[in-house]
Order: sequence, then structure tokens, then C-alpha cells
Amino acid sequence: MADRIALTARDGHTFEAWRSAPDRPLGGIVVLHAIYGLTSHMADVCDLYAGAGIAAVAPSLYDRAGRGIVFGYDAAGRAGGMAQREGLAETTVLTDVAAALDSLRPAGPVAVSGFCTGGTWAWIAAARLAPDAAAIYYGSDVYEHRALVPSCPAILHYGDRDAVVPFDEVEAIRDAHPELEFHVYPGADHAFFNPEQDSHDAEAAGVAHRRTLAFLGTRFGDARR
Repeated sequence: MADRIALTARDGHTFEAWRSAPDRPLGGIVVLHAIYGLTSHMADVCDLYAGAGIAAVAPSLYDRAGRGIVFGYDAAGRAGGMAQREGLAETTVLTDVAAALDSLRPAGPVAVSGFCTGGTWAWIAAARLAPDAAAIYYGSDVYEHRALVPSCPAILHYGDRDAVVPFDEVEAIRDAHPELEFHVYPGADHAFFNPEQDSHDAEAAGVAHRRTLAFLGTRFGDARR
């Protein structure tokens, strides 16, 4: 089970994170949360990776504004999460993501991943920082940042019925980066990976996770054991 830990960024900011790791990890992955904050779902995602032999850390990107900021999946929670995300600044987000990546480097190669807003930050981190790989799940604003070029191999996952990212934007991201591994899931909506949300699609989530593990296996070794 994932543990709650504290990490310290280079500017002295201390923030909370979920962490889950096998005894002998093949590598590490930083998982960035959606607008709802550091929910229990993020702990479950860390456990999924640890079960595949990969150490995982999910940092709270909201801790600079206040400790324990987590929103529910209802309309009020969505509104609160959207407002909270507007207060995030690229400089401090990347400082915190860098600290999370550094915490995992002793495990071997490191990747960055994320969902929704976290997927966008993972995309930016893949271009601005130096991870060994990136896995983007329905990044909500990747379209606006599609001119960025990841410095590492990346895999992207989107549903073709995403209510947040119009499909023409999904296609534009894919067309802008033919060099990247890109998957579109028929009938899948935004947040299809999260079983705590109504838009969860178990089949698409399972396929996407297996594809991500296979992709990471090219960087970490056989992550599918």
C-alpha cells in the first residue's frame, strides 16, 4: 500500500506525496494528479506501478497554496479544482516535479506521468526537465502547449469522446508529434482511467495501462513481470 511521505524542493518548500515501491525497482515514475488534488486514486495508481516493479511517487501540486487540498468529483469539486489549478505557476510546479523525480533517481531510470491537468504538467516537464520517459493521460491543455517537444520518448492516451479535450485538438496534438506513441480509445471520455469517476472505462483503462507498462519496459527493462 502507498505511504504518505514528505519531499523537499530545492527552494525549501516541503510537500506531501504518495509513494509506493517494490523492494528492487526497475525504475521510478512520478505521477501528477488531476484538478482534484492528491486523492486516494493517486495512491492506487502508485500501487499499480509498484505491482509492476516500478517505484512511484505522486506529489501534491497544491501544497504551496495549503495542505490537504483535495476536491470531490461532484460539480462543486470540479469548480473548486478548476479554480485551484489557475493558481499554479510553471516555475514552482516544475520545481516540485524535479524534486519528486530526484527522489526516485536512485531506483534507476525515471519517468513522469499525469492525468488531466497533471497530464499537461507531465507534458511540460517532459520538455523542460530531463526524465527518461513520459506517459500522458488525456492532458487537458497539451493542445495549447503542442509546440513543446519532449526531450524523451513519450506515450499519450486520449478518448475519442473526451468532453474536456475536443477530438480535433486530440488529432492536432497527434499530427504535431508523429514521432510519439499515441493511442485513441473509441468511446472513452475524459478521466476514463479513474474508477472513482462516472466516466471510468475499465477496458480502455486496462489497455492503456498495459501499453504504458510495455512502453516503460523499453526504458526500464521488463516492467510487465
